[in-house]
Amino acid sequence: MRHARRRVIRRVTRLAAVGGLLLGGAMVTQAAMASDSSGTSAATLSAPQTPADKGSALVAKLGSARTAGSWVDSGGRTVVAVTDAKTAAEVTKAGAEAKVVRYSMNVLNSAASTLSSAPKVPGTAWAMDYRNNRVLVEADSSVSAASWNAMTKVASGIGASVQMQRTQGKFTTRINGAQPILSTGGRCSAGFNVTDGTNDFILTAGHCGPVGSIWFANNQGDQQLGKTVSDNFPGSDFSLVQYASGSAGDGADVVAIGNGSGVTITGLADAAVGEKVFRSGSTSGLHDGEVTALNATVNYPEGTVTGLIQTTVCAEPGDSGGPLFANGIALGVTSGGSGDCTAGGTTFFQPLTKALAALNVKLLVAPKTAASPAPSASAAAGAAAGSATPGTSAPATNTTAAGSTTLASRLTDPKNVGPGLLVIAGSLIALVATRWIRAEQDRKAFQRHYSAMWG
Repeated sequence: MRHARRRVIRRVTRLAAVGGLLLGGAMVTQAAMASDSSGTSAATLSAPQTPADKGSALVAKLGSARTAGSWVDSGGRTVVAVTDAKTAAEVTKAGAEAKVVRYSMNVLNSAASTLSSAPKVPGTAWAMDYRNNRVLVEADSSVSAASWNAMTKVASGIGASVQMQRTQGKFTTRINGAQPILSTGGRCSAGFNVTDGTNDFILTAGHCGPVGSIWFANNQGDQQLGKTVSDNFPGSDFSLVQYASGSAGDGADVVAIGNGSGVTITGLADAAVGEKVFRSGSTSGLHDGEVTALNATVNYPEGTVTGLIQTTVCAEPGDSGGPLFANGIALGVTSGGSGDCTAGGTTFFQPLTKALAALNVKLLVAPKTAASPAPSASAAAGAAAGSATPGTSAPATNTTAAGSTTLASRLTDPKNVGPGLLVIAGSLIALVATRWIRAEQDRKAFQRHYSAMWG
């Protein structure tokens, strides 16, 4: 009976030790995989309702025949353009400010449609100027006098809802960046990191390169970043660069703003007229400005792009695809514009919400914690009032090197796998001990047996 009990005890001990080895291995693997995560989450929605959201909701409710857009004024108040006193009263009752205007959104949309159906003139652009109740048409310095006269005739035929204006510089795509990305086609800027749930991507400008373009992190071409797997240009201006490693790595929720600094991205939203915004690019760094119009159409030399955000933020060649944001909220990626960051100019951005919906991907953002709450409506109001900031500061890591951390290096990091290694070590000791005890018992039994036989 005593030997039987010993065998049972030894067997239970061995089983427990083997179980400990399996548990420890699982703990080590889980810790290693967790250490590979950038600590980000995927998001499609922004923070609670902002003044811009309120204006959009009122416009949608009241209809395009009675309204003509909305914006946020310098005090952070929602303003809705309306066509009659009755609608103005409804807006006021809803807690917003009403401005009675001459033209409804239907009229403005019709004017824009007529402009779009006219022969395209490279170097021209038009956008919905809600605050001044007009469609503003601009022509850059490349537009000839004859083309300008032809467009003026089209505008005159539409009526006073269209206004013409000459502008300095030329409307061009800004190819040539948060972080720089390079290919044989030129240099662009990484925009935002996104995911389809399986693989991670860089969302950047569509004009940066067609599907199949190979991107590198340096001029030597020895650090392959990824490959363009989807693009949309002209028409829209966005593309996806799939990371060669499949993962964006650490810092996926941060956009670089220069000098090793970055801004943590915590959400996603549509831009609002009057909002103060920031743009980052690898050529010119961080700059700010204001959203002046939405639904802009730009006739680049390469083709026409519609539905853009128009701003006063400057940009230069190489800034294409760089992020547009405010208070940590992602808004768009740089498409093109005129001028530079010395003389100033007009810059256009691809709205991020439309790009994400078309590509069926989600933005990678910082996880919402008590230490970093989601931006509130007051933050958006501050953006409109001129007190906006880029967002919460964070160290900018070189995401172009993402994936260089191997599983082996994570497995050897004591911070990640310490508890699991302790369990494995304890289990090995238990196995060795039970084996030694059994061997010692067998040795003694052998001695007793032969001692009895040979006396």
